[in-house]
Amino acid sequence: MNQMTHLIDIWIAIGIFLLFRIFSSPLSYIIIRMFKFKEKKISKIKESAFYQPLRVFFVVLGIYLAIVFLKEPFSISDKVMQIATKVFKIVSILTFAKGLAKSFTIESTFVKKMQSKMNQKVEDSMFQFGLKIVRVIIYLVAGFLIITELGFNLNGLVAGLGIGGIIITLAAQDTAKNLFAGLVIFLDKPFMVGDWIEMDPFEGTIEDITFRSTRLRTFENALVNIPNSIIANSSIINWSKMEKRRYKMNLCIEMDTPLEKLEKFKTRVQEMLASREAIYDNSIVVKFDTISENGLNVLICSFTDSVDYTSFIAEKEEINMKIMNILKEEEIQLSYDTKTVYVKN
Repeated sequence: MNQMTHLIDIWIAIGIFLLFRIFSSPLSYIIIRMFKFKEKKISKIKESAFYQPLRVFFVVLGIYLAIVFLKEPFSISDKVMQIATKVFKIVSILTFAKGLAKSFTIESTFVKKMQSKMNQKVEDSMFQFGLKIVRVIIYLVAGFLIITELGFNLNGLVAGLGIGGIIITLAAQDTAKNLFAGLVIFLDKPFMVGDWIEMDPFEGTIEDITFRSTRLRTFENALVNIPNSIIANSSIINWSKMEKRRYKMNLCIEMDTPLEKLEKFKTRVQEMLASREAIYDNSIVVKFDTISENGLNVLICSFTDSVDYTSFIAEKEEINMKIMNILKEEEIQLSYDTKTVYVKN
């Protein structure tokens, strides 16, 4: 009779587990729907950060309740029940922490709504960096709760670490420097993901900014992980922040060139630059700069809105070609470095 009773109890416990296993999805859906009552699409509700963690929670709850049900029939000891209860609480903490952390990812609906209401000047890379900090804090709190649940005294644990504190501090110095440097980068915002920067001896495009390092893709397509502490103490040129780029050319014309020709050349170059859409008119400078031993130096300078390297080189090439055509049409020759050598017999 006892065996039959135990068998029935086991089947009831299995039934409790299967009941929670089968209804884990509907129960998770109902709970999320209570908070998202305006959402009509089932697929959107199932994409919620808490949907999968809640399903896991209900499955674990079914296992725990099945064990609780079997406690009396099988005389399960209090010690085993305490372990089962601790495991259930730890799994509950982890599932809740996972759901909460998933709510603070760039893909979550909550974060997208929050980002749309924030200042548009906040760069995506810095916003993602802040989300990473929030997720780390969530998991740290969850870790402390689990340690407490396991029966460890945090005060005693901290005191116990005092002996090895110096060693741990020394070992973590670089990590701490990189972490604080990452916060400095986050606050100062010298660059963001996608920017083209130059920092001796590296130059390339920023791909990611993490707690410890910044990933930079060089123009040779190599990926460089630079510690944030090095970046924080380095001079950085952010080429992507340029609003305009300077074109500059020094031409040395032959010394015997008539001044009338020189003046006409200057006028034509000035007009040519002014006619180009990419050139800022108020930045054009075409001046007879200096007289050198080799000839007459003409300074040509202007700013262009062709900021990225490829378009700037193309603009520069077109200007150079037009200047060469003007020199040819005006029959003006460029001079070269000359030296007079005296040979003593």
